[in-house]
Formats: sequence, C-alpha cells, structure tokens
Amino acid sequence: MKILIIQTAFIGDVILATPIIEKLQRFYPAATLDFLVRQGNESLLMNHPHLRHVLIWNKRNSKYKNFYKILKTIRLEKYDLVINIQRFLSTGILSAFSNAKSIVGFHKNPMSFLFDRKLKHELNGTHEVERNLSLIRHLTDDSFQMPKLYPTNDNFEKINQTIIHSIVKDQSFVTIAPTSVWFTKQLPAEKWIELCQRLPKNIAILLIGAPSDFDVCENIKNNVNYPNIFNLCGKLNLLESAALMSKATMNYANDSAPIHMASAMNAPITAVFCSTVPQFGFTPLSDNRTIVELKHDLDCRPCGLHGKKACPKGHFKCADVDWDVIGIRI
Repeated sequence: MKILIIQTAFIGDVILATPIIEKLQRFYPAATLDFLVRQGNESLLMNHPHLRHVLIWNKRNSKYKNFYKILKTIRLEKYDLVINIQRFLSTGILSAFSNAKSIVGFHKNPMSFLFDRKLKHELNGTHEVERNLSLIRHLTDDSFQMPKLYPTNDNFEKINQTIIHSIVKDQSFVTIAPTSVWFTKQLPAEKWIELCQRLPKNIAILLIGAPSDFDVCENIKNNVNYPNIFNLCGKLNLLESAALMSKATMNYANDSAPIHMASAMNAPITAVFCSTVPQFGFTPLSDNRTIVELKHDLDCRPCGLHGKKACPKGHFKCADVDWDVIGIRI
C-alpha cells in the first residue's frame, strides 16, 4: 500500500500530524509512506525512519507553477490512499486530482465532495492529534498516538558539544521560545523578562527561535539581570532545537510550534495561552506539562482560532498573566 499524507501548514501542524505516520507504520509496517509539506518544514522530517519521500511544495516563489509541478508528481505516484489533514482549497485540489484510489479528509475542505471519506473537524475540546487520527480510524483503531520527531545522533552531538558543554558548562538549563507568528499568541517581552527574573540563578536560560526572532530575544536578554542567559536564535535547525528541548529542565513557549516540539520529544513544557484557549485542542502532551493562561474570563477571549496580527480591542488584556499567582515550575 502506498500512502501520501498532506499537511502544508505551519511547523506545529506538521508535528501534530506525525502520529498518523507512527500509527500507520504500526498497523501497516510494509506500507510506503510519503509526506507533503511546505518548503521550510521539510527538515522536521529529515531522516524519518518511516517515510520514503518528503515532498516539498514551494509556496513562496512561483506558488502556482510549483503547485502544478507537485500535483504532477503526486499523480505519477498513483497512491492507494491520500490523507489530507488540511481544510483549504489548494490541498483539496491536490487530493481530488491526485489520481489516488482513495481519498480521506475533513468535511470542511471545499473539495471534500470529491473525497471518498470525509470526517467532521470540530473544536469541541478534542485534541488536534485525536482529530487527525480520526482520518485513519477505519484503517487502524481508536487508540491514541503521541507525536514524534527523530533528531539524529549528529543533532544530539551538536547540542552536547556546542551548547551544553561549551555554553551552558554542563549546568541545568531552561529554554524560552518567546515569539509566535501571530501577535495575539505572543506573550509580551516584559512578561518573559519577569519570568527570567524569577528563575533560580543557578540555572542557565537559553532563548530559542528563528533568525527573525533574534532582536526580540536580544531585547529580553539585555533587560534581564541574570548571570547566564544566552540568545540562540538562528543557531539551531528544527531537529536540533527539539534535541535541545529534550535536555532542558523546563521549556517555556507560547501557543505555537515549540510546545508541540516538546510534546514530540516528551520534554517538560510550560505553555502560555493568550488570545487562544486550550479548548481548541492544541495543548501540550508531554508527561510534564503546565498550561499558563489568564485566571479570569474576558468576554473577548478567544478572539480567533489562529491568533491575530493585533488585539481587536486594542488592550491585549489576555496576555496579562501574573507569574506570582500562577507559580513557576522548573
């Protein structure tokens, strides 16, 4: 059986799709599994032991030309099954015209009328992993499957040599990923500074993120009276970041990709929810997990599923968390 899984959204979405890979491999160890991602996310699945190919759709340059190119590639493979996790027109077209024997996806996809099986996607408190796994329930069972990433030995070696031994000097450390694609998902810098000031002085703080996050993290670093705080933005790839988080005493992040990265490594995680809410189903899954959010209700929260570029009300009160009231877990 030859199967294609489609998830061309953001980093966290790809991570939350990995349970499908794990479960299909468990039930169909002889199956050929491929995965389609947007360009930039392919490194998440690099050297994945259960995938044959990671197909890449370049959305940034010549988006539509590359769309037809990837569609042609998919059609030539003649998959037995296409599993479309997304609910958008573009991936619906890729699925509907994939030349696959069978197509499964969510009913909210505009092209779902051409799918062989379509399931409801509801924000009813169900975790996104469970929603994703519902797409293959007819092929497997009802059991839950954790997300999983596979950093290589080289990834861990880099972390051990260049970070843990050289920078941290083998002391305990926490990571903080203070940014997000969406403004209303991102705890303000002053709140992260407050957290840093409250952490024990005998551990190191590692600020992590993409190269574009460097200035935000540098601002936090420069405004913290703390002996061991380091800005690592842009210095690690995705799997190296996952490897680093697995070694941390605690990881702190917004409702964004790093909390799912922690889940995939079963790393300790404290997840901060501002404009979004845990009931949407994107909470961390690690054994050691804590959710931080405003302790009182706001009539404007949540203001959207994915966050917004600015607070619609202009006050951003949903980010006014109190670390003293919440408490800090290390």
